[in-house]
Amino acid sequence: MLPGSIQITGETLSGAEIKDICDSLKENSVRLLSIRGCQLSDRDFGRVCRGVAESHSLAQLNMNLGVVSTINRTKHLADALKTNRSIQTLFLHGSPFLDAGLVTLNTALSTHPSLVSLDLGDCMLGDEALRLICGMLPPDGAKSACPTGLRELTLSANPCITTKGWARLAIAVAHSSQLRVLNLDYNPLGDQIAGMLAVAVASSRTLEVLDLEGTGLTNQSAQVFLEMVENYPTCLRVLVLAENAISPELQQQISDLLSEGEEEDDKEGEARGSAAIPTREKTAWIPHSSKG
Repeated sequence: MLPGSIQITGETLSGAEIKDICDSLKENSVRLLSIRGCQLSDRDFGRVCRGVAESHSLAQLNMNLGVVSTINRTKHLADALKTNRSIQTLFLHGSPFLDAGLVTLNTALSTHPSLVSLDLGDCMLGDEALRLICGMLPPDGAKSACPTGLRELTLSANPCITTKGWARLAIAVAHSSQLRVLNLDYNPLGDQIAGMLAVAVASSRTLEVLDLEGTGLTNQSAQVFLEMVENYPTCLRVLVLAENAISPELQQQISDLLSEGEEEDDKEGEARGSAAIPTREKTAWIPHSSKG
């Protein structure tokens, strides 16, 4: 355990361990709390949420891999987020929220004053959840309940989202005033949705990273992205196309063009003193049916 950091993975947490976590949260001595994949009682989960609500120092909270396993736990987390003012990064990858869970969390997420990075990968989300998430990507000049707007969004492995939902996201991305990183890996997108996303990237004034690993794309999508980066000025610096039916040559061409643009952007960024892009915990996709 590092100072300012509590990181525990895949363990069954005792009442005494929960008390120590809660005491540290209330003392404002924790900046990062990660209990990914851990087992704890409902009572203890509620205690942790109350500690999160009271903390003024907590910047990153990781409850990946099924920690938020029921609607009651989702409600406890929502209550904590409504009170907490400090969390900037929230990892909830592998939580079986469904759309109903996002409805429960929506107000807390969309009105949080500091939240800029959100991971909702493998959360069994559908179109209604995605509609709510799009509300966290406010366009330039729009009045929004979201005080800051997300800069990094992960929606990996949510196969219930339909073409209609992805089209809504593409529109939101095209007009978002904040979003810099979008991770959509391991969704069954296909070339049609990828084409929508290419238009969104070309329109966006902020998006720098797009992860489309394992999304059912072919050379058709890659050709669209290649023509986009060749002919249109974009902010895109990284496009991940691994695990798709795309030729290595096309992938390399796109990568080379983006690298050229990145070198130019880096020079400009050094002159401006711009911040680096945040990085996520890349969670391997394991469907809920095999998690046990």
